[in-house]
Amino acid sequence: MTSFTLHGIPVSRGIAIGRAHLLAPAALDVEHYLIAEDKVEAEVARLQSALAAVRTELQTLWSELPKEAPAELGAFIDVHALILSDPMIADVPLDIIRTRHYNAEWALVTQIEELSSQFEEIEDAYLRERKADVEQVGERILKQLMGSASLLPKNVDGDGPHMIVVSHDISPADMLQFRDRAFSGFITDVGGQNSHTAIVARSLDIPATVGVSFASALIRQGDWIIIDGDAGVVVVDPAPIVLDQYRDRQARQLRERKKLGKLKKMPSVTLDGTPVTLLANIEFPDDCVHALEGSAHGIGLFRSEFLFMNRAANELPTEEEQFHSYKQAVIAMKGRPVTIRTLDIGSDKPIDEDEQTSLNPALGLRAIRYCLAEPQMFMTQLRAILRASAFGPIKLLIPMLSHAFEIDQTLALIEQAKAQLRTEKIKFDAEIRIGAMIEVPGAALALPMFIKRLDFLSIGTNDLIQYTLAIDRVDHEVAHLYNPLHPSVLFLLSTTIAMAAKAEVPISVCGEMAGDIKMTRLLLGMGLREFSMHPAQLLSVKNEILNSDLSVLEPATRKILRSYEPQVIAEAVERLQTL
Repeated sequence: MTSFTLHGIPVSRGIAIGRAHLLAPAALDVEHYLIAEDKVEAEVARLQSALAAVRTELQTLWSELPKEAPAELGAFIDVHALILSDPMIADVPLDIIRTRHYNAEWALVTQIEELSSQFEEIEDAYLRERKADVEQVGERILKQLMGSASLLPKNVDGDGPHMIVVSHDISPADMLQFRDRAFSGFITDVGGQNSHTAIVARSLDIPATVGVSFASALIRQGDWIIIDGDAGVVVVDPAPIVLDQYRDRQARQLRERKKLGKLKKMPSVTLDGTPVTLLANIEFPDDCVHALEGSAHGIGLFRSEFLFMNRAANELPTEEEQFHSYKQAVIAMKGRPVTIRTLDIGSDKPIDEDEQTSLNPALGLRAIRYCLAEPQMFMTQLRAILRASAFGPIKLLIPMLSHAFEIDQTLALIEQAKAQLRTEKIKFDAEIRIGAMIEVPGAALALPMFIKRLDFLSIGTNDLIQYTLAIDRVDHEVAHLYNPLHPSVLFLLSTTIAMAAKAEVPISVCGEMAGDIKMTRLLLGMGLREFSMHPAQLLSVKNEILNSDLSVLEPATRKILRSYEPQVIAEAVERLQTL
């Protein structure tokens, strides 16, 4: 076979080398036939039995989670259990069997495809990828119906060559079946930076590339595979010399990772003695364990919308439920600050399935706009956050602000929530700091408006780049245009950091750029002194900081910022790594 290379989206760093193990989607093997009237209830019972088996399977997975497993895995199993119990999955396929006389597999696939098409209409990157969770639950049920519930190959064990799992998609829970085997990486046809599979891959520190179109069709069972997780490259049937080169790189990376572990107790300070704050981004309170293991100084971004996912409109998390989640995170961080971002949800992420989405949801009623339009829901969250602030330092972060009146309305609602708690004699931090996400170009260009009203700022580079370049970063058709080093992006970043520093307002970067070691020295050279990233990236970034000299980086960065030629910028940023 001739060697060839595939390209996808890098979601977890490192190099994996092994044999391909293909997981065929059960949906592709589904038979379509009609059930006789007198056999309908028996077919209904067959599907009900499969649903019950999957429910038991998920419960078993949860109970057998290893202690060292990332907290995300348990949360994702819970999400799949919620999807499984949703009437759209638990009841509608049964109705299809009864009314259309479809066989159980056909009825299930019909409903899954209908739900998937609804998710396709959502423009937001994160929520669109939640379609994968529904499809993964459907796959589990289909495997039970078809008698092929196990994903594990019968002829591979820990003594054989490492497996590279290749699939159209794979659920985080399914990854557990490979955890104790010779599983060293995975490749999927679909997915993006924010998919649950990507999040778990980063947590487990497993090399992975997603969005590799047609990988599962082009790669054959047993092919030798190399995953270059840093570049998002997959090499199929590599030549011996290429295989040797990657094995050398892999061995070098393993040695470097061992060295990183020794940095945990070292202060995060540049060569010239400048301290740099390293914070962690989390989705769930249990993630605080990983943040502390990476020696994070605090939580720079707690994405509170995870508490709201997969809920019906009348089953939103209560004030008590939110309060306990925030309190759990605060206590877990042992006095280190926890920055909680208020609900980043909207018409592109409708809580109520009957809500109409706007023509362009990314520019519509989302994040703070949605919260201000739903003051009762927003007030519930504000009260919960304020109550949790009595148990440790909390900072309140507001997403997608772009207008002065939005800031003023938000501050007024926070004061109203404080007044309510005072009346009820409930403790809270009266001096809680309030900040804004700078993720809309208009906000970056009108920064004095924010500096005047707020206590701190946090740059969300993912959305800032997306909005600046008018690019959907998970759309494969235009993904190549997503460029953090575009001159306009660098201008907005550098001027925002500089203006905040001049006004002595704390500012951090909490988007993907903060955890990208290729960007660390550039951001330091711009004047950034506070980085927030996934816990798995903390030590790698700390290593860059410890080896950086600001007296050298700052003039080199100023030179980069004066350039408008992409190639010149890219080469100059590459040279920063050697300074």
